[in-house]
Amino acid sequence: MTSADAVSPSLAVVRALLALAVVFVLLSTTGWTTIRHRPVPGPSREAALTAWARDRIDHRPLPGPDSPARTVAGFFAGLGHARGARLAERHPLVVGNLDGAPVALRYRANRITLGRALDTERGRIDDARLSPEGRHEARRRFDRFASLMRPGRQILAFDPTGTGRTAEVLGDLERARRVSVIVPGVDTNLLTFQKTHGRYAAPAGMAEALYAAERRTSPRARVAVIAWADYTAPAGVGVDAATGRLAEEGAVRLVKLTGALPGSARVALFCHSYGSVLCGVAAPRLSGRVTDVAVAGSPGMRVERAADLATRARVWAMRDADDWIADVPHLEVGGLGHGADPVEPEFGARLLSARGALGHSGYFEPGTESLGNFAAIGVGAYPSLVCARADSACHDGISGAEGL
Repeated sequence: MTSADAVSPSLAVVRALLALAVVFVLLSTTGWTTIRHRPVPGPSREAALTAWARDRIDHRPLPGPDSPARTVAGFFAGLGHARGARLAERHPLVVGNLDGAPVALRYRANRITLGRALDTERGRIDDARLSPEGRHEARRRFDRFASLMRPGRQILAFDPTGTGRTAEVLGDLERARRVSVIVPGVDTNLLTFQKTHGRYAAPAGMAEALYAAERRTSPRARVAVIAWADYTAPAGVGVDAATGRLAEEGAVRLVKLTGALPGSARVALFCHSYGSVLCGVAAPRLSGRVTDVAVAGSPGMRVERAADLATRARVWAMRDADDWIADVPHLEVGGLGHGADPVEPEFGARLLSARGALGHSGYFEPGTESLGNFAAIGVGAYPSLVCARADSACHDGISGAEGL
């Protein structure tokens, strides 16, 4: 063993620690703030799954929640509408989050769970046993659940456990020919799913803006948009934001979603910030229906080149000139960091303009070239894409009628 070999492990540790220190310092000084949400009481996912496992129909067990979507779909097809509805009423927390279950039945089940969660928070708002902070948190959750229950909202997934997860659909998911899935980043949870201030920086607002832009881009296209906050995202600055653990867990859920969508629609993923890390991890396992993966404000996709994603989907990348994520080291050392910068030409993504986005959270703001580009991908109008200056031929080799 040479002297160089003897010190290399120590050098690797030092480099890893230095990388982590740089990431933390840069994130804390550029706007990725620390927000911690304490878990609060709510319906128990474990209890719901236990009750589901014990139930029987015609003396047969119900399909496991991890069953393939086609198995679940076949089970519900054999039940019929009435018995399926009764099952959703008995087990709304399971059915509402069960990939392969009929979409309309999931919407119905999630309204039941939302109603129960609303009742729970109503009882906590004035509970003298709670601290003022606890009652304030209960009020915020009550308001969020009441908003999600408004007529016309289509909640595809909802779990109020802890900080919670949800997903909302805009448009007719069952008849859509093109489906866009928005994968958001850090500090995504039930309370941040939609916002009054910074509306288009929250998943619900992102989906609203994208759906409207797609309808303008191609008025006759049958499109649907999913605001997908159905994974546990990192809470502010910390090891979770600098590593891929939560991205790997979320990738399992995203892969399952893309394989379980009804019909035969083409699917495009729009992955923001840490959401792009998740999409990078999911890429090799994505359904063949996923034709496009577009990332914005990405800290990296945990690979060095787009080809390493091992996906047949086209890979697009953009970053606004004022996005602070550019100052975060695009590296990976000892599991810390997320790898190469997707907007560097060497990475090999198709580079799009993000003009007008104004920072890290503005990519879905109406009127921006970033949103216009997302909408063009969403409906398959590739010739109308505006490339970044570094890649003036970003839409070369794509048929104009490919997605229309």
